[in-house]
Amino acid sequence: MFWKKKPAFIVPELTDANFSETVVNAGVPVLVDFYADWCGPCKVLAPIISELAREYDGKALVVKVNTQNNPALSQHYKIKSIPTLMVFNKGNFQERFQGLVPKPNLEEILDEYIAGTDEDGRLVEA
Repeated sequence: MFWKKKPAFIVPELTDANFSETVVNAGVPVLVDFYADWCGPCKVLAPIISELAREYDGKALVVKVNTQNNPALSQHYKIKSIPTLMVFNKGNFQERFQGLVPKPNLEEILDEYIAGTDEDGRLVEA
């Protein structure tokens, strides 16, 4: 029933001002969702991002950046289309994905970074 529905997890929203500090100082992998309120595919992806933020709380950091409100970040990372998902690990940029990415794929990506990386944050083959 609709009254038993879990409340959406509040995904932290980063800005031009706090992005670098948050991503660089994160002791866990960071998945960043660059989105806009008017973007249809972003709205489809939003519940998935919320679920990942809740499920990976403490193991990875899942955050959002509104591209309209944070143009400096959008320019710096050359965001040309949204949604764009970026993975950072140990403060370093690792991967970029554009468009809708299925939840199982995002889980696999996060799990790999959680499982093992070298000192630069790159994946280490098992």
